[in-house]
Amino acid sequence: MLVLHFFGLASLIGGLMVQLSARGGRVVNLAMMHGVMTQVVTGVAMVGLAEGVSSLDKDVDNAKIGVKLAVALVITVLCWMNRKRPGISGGMFFTLFGLSAANVFVAVLWS
Repeated sequence: MLVLHFFGLASLIGGLMVQLSARGGRVVNLAMMHGVMTQVVTGVAMVGLAEGVSSLDKDVDNAKIGVKLAVALVITVLCWMNRKRPGISGGMFFTLFGLSAANVFVAVLWS
């Protein structure tokens, strides 16, 4: 699950990075959509496994998971709402980029 979660992250950030130098306007591409949805699904699955399987004996920081899930759902909604538009504003693009980076920082730095 963790590897698939990282693949989702790579797809989301990679899709955003490709759009940094896009000519003719930035768009929400499929890599971003699939990446964020993969992250949400695998993240929920990992928490479910950690909570449900007693042999794993893992403590889950519910506040951290709640923040990460909320940010990921905001990214998902923003991507979904803008997926068919011929272009997105710079503000929307950098909001998506900032929220994605913030989610990584929460995952790594929150202990």
